[in-house]
Amino acid sequence: MVMIDAHQHVWNLERSPYRWLKAPQLAAIDRSISFEEGVPHLDSAGVDGSVLVQADDDDGDTDVMLETAAAQPRVVGVVGWVPLDDPERAERRLRELASPVFVGVRALIHDMPDPDWILRPEVDAGLGVLERLGLSFDYVAVLPRHLENAVTVGQQHPGLRIVIDHLAKPPIGLPDREPWWSLIARVAENPLVTAKLSGLYSATSDVAAWTVDELDPFVDRALEVFGPRRLMYGGDWPFSIPAGDYPRTWAAAKRVLDRLGDDDRSEVLAGTAIRHYRLDAQRIAAAVGERNGR
Repeated sequence: MVMIDAHQHVWNLERSPYRWLKAPQLAAIDRSISFEEGVPHLDSAGVDGSVLVQADDDDGDTDVMLETAAAQPRVVGVVGWVPLDDPERAERRLRELASPVFVGVRALIHDMPDPDWILRPEVDAGLGVLERLGLSFDYVAVLPRHLENAVTVGQQHPGLRIVIDHLAKPPIGLPDREPWWSLIARVAENPLVTAKLSGLYSATSDVAAWTVDELDPFVDRALEVFGPRRLMYGGDWPFSIPAGDYPRTWAAAKRVLDRLGDDDRSEVLAGTAIRHYRLDAQRIAAAVGERNGR
């Protein structure tokens, strides 16, 4: 069975600002981190290929990922950044980036002061460019308003494929499951929306303060509203280092996924990512060959 980690990062502090890395709790990862550093974790978990996902609203970050993909057969997809609030420039950049490995776009909307940024007319036009070009949009939601807006975006762009990163950060470790519990079901009503079982850390100030038992109800809810064919696994490395690093987060994901049948588990571990991102079959074959040759 092919296995794909649909959410991994690399970053180079000499190529892009990554201002969010300056938070005190992220000191362990406030440095340049290459794909090669994470390969032993992928091998240990049995991962064949990875989708590299944007970590900065800057062209430099996208360039680093594409250069990594050119050098690493294990990279089967890249989700980069373009200025969605400047749709003409975004389209020009997307024409430059077009290739089988470039599969989608993301912006750090969760770091923006305006929770309604995604609804601005110029951003709406930028999303229209993605819709027209057939690219996916990774949606980073951390507030209830973000999830509400995801519903609106889907209505305004009925042909846009959207993936909700990290299950929109459910309230793990907090006493109340609402409004996430209801809102994630509303978002899932759109058949073109998928979600990632990734980044499921504590919602408290201590990101390492989580247990697998705390994850279970939220993963069960995701399976209920999306189903396995619209969920994909992501390790969120190296952001996962402060939360216990890849071995801990993979062990948690594996315990949850082992409850599924073989077909459903295969969907979460590869099938959904392949369909949603329209991953290139030749790149997947190359990734499998590279891992088997190690």
